[in-house]
Amino acid sequence: MKTVALYNLGCKVNSYETEVMGQKLQEKGYRIVPFEQTADIYIVNTCTVTNIADRKSRQMLHRARQLNPRAVVVAVGCYVQTDPGAVEADAAIDLAVGNNHKKDIAEILERYLEQRQDKTLLGTTVTDISRGCEYEEMQLKHTAEHTRAYIKIQDGCNQFCSYCVIPYARGRVRSRQPEDILREIRGLVEAGYREVVLTGIHISSYGIDLGEEKWKSGSRLIHLAERIHEIPGLERIRLGSLEPRIINRENAVRLAALPGLCPHFHLSLQSGCDATLKRMNRHYTSGEYYTCVETLRDAFCEPAITTDVIVGFPGETQEEFAVTKAFLEKVNFYEMHVFKYSRRRGTSAASMPDQVPETVKAVRSGELLELKKVQSRAFRSRYIGREAEVLLEEGKTVDGRRWLVGHTGDYVKVAVEDRRAGDRQPGVNRIVKAAVKGFLTDEILRGVLPEEGFTGV
Repeated sequence: MKTVALYNLGCKVNSYETEVMGQKLQEKGYRIVPFEQTADIYIVNTCTVTNIADRKSRQMLHRARQLNPRAVVVAVGCYVQTDPGAVEADAAIDLAVGNNHKKDIAEILERYLEQRQDKTLLGTTVTDISRGCEYEEMQLKHTAEHTRAYIKIQDGCNQFCSYCVIPYARGRVRSRQPEDILREIRGLVEAGYREVVLTGIHISSYGIDLGEEKWKSGSRLIHLAERIHEIPGLERIRLGSLEPRIINRENAVRLAALPGLCPHFHLSLQSGCDATLKRMNRHYTSGEYYTCVETLRDAFCEPAITTDVIVGFPGETQEEFAVTKAFLEKVNFYEMHVFKYSRRRGTSAASMPDQVPETVKAVRSGELLELKKVQSRAFRSRYIGREAEVLLEEGKTVDGRRWLVGHTGDYVKVAVEDRRAGDRQPGVNRIVKAAVKGFLTDEILRGVLPEEGFTGV
């Protein structure tokens, strides 16, 4: 029995695909082992979203070669897709597999092993995915997380933001058939999963390539969520990152009518300055974005709004940064993921004038991270003295005491003390109502169960 070690880099879509590849290989008789162990085959599912991601992908491929010089080292995914020349020139790599071929990893590997004459042979399976490419259907049966499953519903992106290479790495929008999605989720619910997260490269585009029927912006995604909500036994549905423009009054009301839909919305912003948004080729203004936020807040009671922000984009002046910071203060997010702009070869932003020095990016990033701490703590604090429904997911030790930790529907972490005697009581993978008393750590709230005698803050 050959052993295989898999390593994942990048997004939740990559994580999903890595887990499916592992399952495919297990079904073919391979034994999966931890990456740091000696293995016969190493598979690295690469990322290329930034130059740093490219470098990490190369580092892990070289790490695999060091772990076992005689192993077959396989590079898979986005780095392979965008820079085949670098992959071909890299002596650490034996086999290269691009996107839209991951479901066939076991067969590709078997063919390579049969044909391989010596360790210098490079095998490649890379297709031009810029046109005429179908969705690569996969079915996930289990996941490393025991309570929540990420479900890939589409691939590709048609937006072509000026800083982003992903449309070249992932191709154009390709949507998964609804029945395939529903079948996968039903199987996972039967396996005990309580929550699913709909993910993809640009899920707001879901369905634009399915059939000839005209749909309003985002409504196919909303319709899919409504169908998923009907699956018996599924308790929570969470949406991945959304394009702000799909949030209109009708879509927000439809989502709010689904009790199992988590009131947690990640609306990608990138900048609060209209001039910067235009250079980024983002297709909305800050005013339009704010309207989307207010629409969600009208439809839901205190929804969690999270976002991404890039600082130091080419041409960003101190005045433009100040406009962005003021906008972030106005919106008052629950969480912000702050990124320093990374110059990415192959994108139009890489050749723009007025590239911002790294020292300036660091200062601006630091300012926003401080703002994030303040806003995030304020959002969490609203739970103190109130009851929260928490999906318990894992055990954790804090200051020598054992806790069961999970998330609320709006993705706030809450811990309750683990007072089980052995395994006589259920632990993780259950939803409990906990009264929140305060903070356990900077990022985790402390709750108690009703039977533990909560009488107030």
